[in-house]
Amino acid sequence: MSDLFTDLKGKLDGKGLSIVFPEGIDERILTAAGRLAKEKIIKPILLGDEQKIKDEAKKLDISLEGVNILSPNTYVEMDEMVRSFVERRKGKATEEDARKILLDENYFGTMLVYMKKADGLVSGAAHSTADTVRPALQIIKTKEGVQKTSGVFIMVRNDEKYVFADCAINIAPDNQDLAEIAIESAKTAKMFNIEPKVAMLSFSTKGSAKSPETEKVTEAVQIAKEREPNLVLDGEFQFDAAFVPSVAQKKAPDSVIKGDANVFIFPSLEAGNIGYKIAQRLGGFEAVGPILQGLNAPVNDLSRGCNAEDVYKLALITAAQVL
Repeated sequence: MSDLFTDLKGKLDGKGLSIVFPEGIDERILTAAGRLAKEKIIKPILLGDEQKIKDEAKKLDISLEGVNILSPNTYVEMDEMVRSFVERRKGKATEEDARKILLDENYFGTMLVYMKKADGLVSGAAHSTADTVRPALQIIKTKEGVQKTSGVFIMVRNDEKYVFADCAINIAPDNQDLAEIAIESAKTAKMFNIEPKVAMLSFSTKGSAKSPETEKVTEAVQIAKEREPNLVLDGEFQFDAAFVPSVAQKKAPDSVIKGDANVFIFPSLEAGNIGYKIAQRLGGFEAVGPILQGLNAPVNDLSRGCNAEDVYKLALITAAQVL
């Protein structure tokens, strides 16, 4: 396991944080939850039919000692949860609606987080991103001053660590969105002991090309600098000008970024998604995430192609976002 996760485990030791897993019957979730409970790093909460989960765990030879199991169908505090949900949705759901909606494990799990009966949620092993994110946006919502959640990957290779954003959520961010993503990504970087140097990426460096696409990025740079004047941030940059010192010296000699950027903000979701997968598949980087940022409490989305190790690592990250 990389130093990234060794550091996270050290930070979480003794904190007693709980993470809810809506897909409690899934083999990958069970394996990760059993490991987390055995190591006493996180208190896992599995959602689903208790007997089915126990039977599956027994079949897989997984100990559930230290694991809590809850079912929406038998939850003793459901009346309280229904009232809280109706109040949170502010007229968009009746009590009857709530009782139906909260039978969905993702909504039920998100309410556990909202009601502070769990510290965070990890889902997506068997659900779409929308199934995971929609309840979070409706119930937990974004932090004050943050308009949209966004998704980052921590790219890890040996001792190298970089942040790529947004690679998961916003298809066509505007200048305000990009500025916000940059600021939130810098905060995420610090969580992983990365002192942020933020590069706003484009196909142009400092005006070498002009188009609405490049102007959107230059405007985002100015907005971000106005909001966070102490943040080391600049753009617009082509990737090589942000990452290679000799290219930076030629293309942007006066920039605070000297080819040493470690947080990269992509101008669109397609660019970010393509970029992180190229780094992962051709560059040999481990892509950790996506990590959702900007929410009032941590909710993170797994890939449906994930394995138990991915679940374990994302649970550690989710718990770390609470600190």
